[in-house]
Amino acid sequence: MRSYLTATGAAALLVLTGAAAAPATADDGSADRSFTIEDPRITESSGLAASRAHPGIYWTHNDSGDGPYVYAVDSRTGKTVATITMRGVGRPRDVEAISLGPDGNLYVGDIGDNLNGSWDHVWIYRFPEPKVLKDATVRATQFDVKYADGARNAEALMVHPKTGRVYIASKNEDGGGLYEGPAELSTGRTNVFRRVGEVPWVTDGAFSPDGKELVLRSYFSARGYAFKDGRLGADHAVQAPLQRQAESVTYTPDGSALMFGSEGARSDVVRVDIAGADRNGGDAKSPSKDGGGASAAGGTGGDGSEVKGSTLLGAVVLAAVGALVLMNRRRKRG
Repeated sequence: MRSYLTATGAAALLVLTGAAAAPATADDGSADRSFTIEDPRITESSGLAASRAHPGIYWTHNDSGDGPYVYAVDSRTGKTVATITMRGVGRPRDVEAISLGPDGNLYVGDIGDNLNGSWDHVWIYRFPEPKVLKDATVRATQFDVKYADGARNAEALMVHPKTGRVYIASKNEDGGGLYEGPAELSTGRTNVFRRVGEVPWVTDGAFSPDGKELVLRSYFSARGYAFKDGRLGADHAVQAPLQRQAESVTYTPDGSALMFGSEGARSDVVRVDIAGADRNGGDAKSPSKDGGGASAAGGTGGDGSEVKGSTLLGAVVLAAVGALVLMNRRRKRG
């Protein structure tokens, strides 16, 4: 669940400036291209994970209040081809992220906490990615999660594609942390996540297929981090589209591109190609290091549509949102 002040201010500024990306939907029938989510039930797509079992399929879910549902969306048409209902879990509270592990399981992060400490624990749900795409009810495993340094808000959950270890990035106006889970999640005890790195404001994240890169996105930018032995390395700007409610990111299965998602009815998922990536399944190269973030100029999506934005515009929007946050803090102190 997003911060009301930041999300509303961001959306308003993007609408006023006309900066929200409006990619064209792929019209050649190929998979892993920019597309629009057509399902009227999906109005708050908050997480995104590329299927490995079903080419062109992306798993997503709504934000809080929707229930134990996960949707499989076909990138060729934007239509939902399967609705999965999780059984054996409590009532989801604030589902914010989804990731696919090397074990073939989908991990769903019920990790949102807008009051930054109101809930002493959050949950992760896990179930095998279905072999057949059809509406189904599946038994999911529920894991209790706490942070070693106290409760906090988070919207990004990432499963490392080689080790299977789960990571969570917390979300805070002053910057968050990267938290590492235990080597294996357990149902017999609380799973304690420990802070292993510092990160900026984060709404989602994704590991590259080779596990050597971690991309974290926010409302207006994205950054890539070298990742080795469970720790963050050098970072750089990553090209990303400006979207009205920038909430999700995942790599395509071949590592050739990043897919950026947004909340809202008929929201767009935008493909951004990675320069030098091997489309034949080789190691993914790092995303663009040319200084382009969400505020980067130029760039194209996988369908040839322009990813709109400019460095100046991004700076102006960030400054405006910062001013709104500052004014809100002063009101509270007053």
